[in-house]
Parts: sequence; structure tokens; C-alpha cells
Amino acid sequence: MKFKPGTLVELAVNFLLPWLIYRWAQPHYGETGALYASAIPPIAWSVIEFIRLRRVDVLSLFVLAGIVLSIVAMMLGGDSRALLIRESFVSGAFGVAFLLSLALRRPLIFYLARATIARQSGDGIARFEAAWAERPALRRSLRLMTAAWGAGLTLEMALRVWLAWHLSVERALVVSPFVSYAIYGALMLWTLWYRRRLRANSQAA
Repeated sequence: MKFKPGTLVELAVNFLLPWLIYRWAQPHYGETGALYASAIPPIAWSVIEFIRLRRVDVLSLFVLAGIVLSIVAMMLGGDSRALLIRESFVSGAFGVAFLLSLALRRPLIFYLARATIARQSGDGIARFEAAWAERPALRRSLRLMTAAWGAGLTLEMALRVWLAWHLSVERALVVSPFVSYAIYGALMLWTLWYRRRLRANSQAA
């Protein structure tokens, strides 16, 4: 997978624009209104991609799912400790979804990888499907990555819940971000290392 201009545009539409819109809208319309506004770019991108290519954009669906989960968590309300837990609700939900997908024929990482490759090559989906069918090592590696991210995101939620209920609110506010950044950083570094290892093994083979 290589980053091309189209990939960078997609990342900007699905991640950067929603964040910028949220930051702009939050002081004017509150958190819920800002979340609704932040959903506009990925929704528009999904519609354009469907009209242009007749397929649903997986990355946009993941972003929209995160926004929907955030709105649901916000509507549940609660005291200050519940609000602390709410921040990790989305990542925890995705972590559980990743782990549950291991019981399926194809895990969630498969669909994210296929969607990325499809944007970079016209026959990307066909080649990736063929590689999945013919290479057991690819199937094992994608399942391992799904398990790692699922376990990591679920662990992040579990630790933040524990901190919220066992520390003071002030202390939990200070400690929780460090826990999240440490877990996300470890997952990213492991993913980069694992991709290099897979690439080296593929070239050797």
C-alpha cells in the first residue's frame, strides 16, 4: 500500500475535515450539534463514492459509526465519572467488534485493507481476493492484526473504566490520556514493525 494523492484526500475528508468542523461548531452548537456537523464530510464522501464507483466506502462507514456511537454515548448522560468513561466508549466498541469479527470468515481488517487497495489500483480488489484465497500466511497475518487491535482497543476501554471508578475525577483526567496514547502508540508501532516484517518475508519468498 502506497499513499497517493487520492488517499491523502480521502484521509483529509474522513478525519481532518470532521475534526476541524467539530472544533468550529462546538462553541456555537454544543457537543451534539458539533458531532452532527462533523458527520457531513464522510456522508458526502460516501455518497460521491457510491455514485462514482457503485460501492460503499468502508473507511467512511467506520468514521460515521464512531460519530454515531459518540452521539449515543453523549445522550446517555450521567455523572462526571460516566462522562470520563464515555470518551473510551467508541474505541471499546470498535475493539469488541474487531474481536467478534474473528469468528467470521473474514475479519474486519480484511475489509479495511481491501478498501484501501481498491483505491490504488483498478484491479486491486480482484488481486487482493486472490491473494486471500491462495496465501494462508496473508489470512493469518490479517487475523493477527485484527486480534491485536481488537485486544488493544478493548484493553484501553477497560483501563479507562477502572481509572474512572478507582481514582478521583481530577486524577483520572490526568492519567487517562496517557493510558490511551500509550496503547495507541504501541499498536501503531507494532503494526509498522509487523508490516515491514511481512514485506521482508514476502520479498525473500
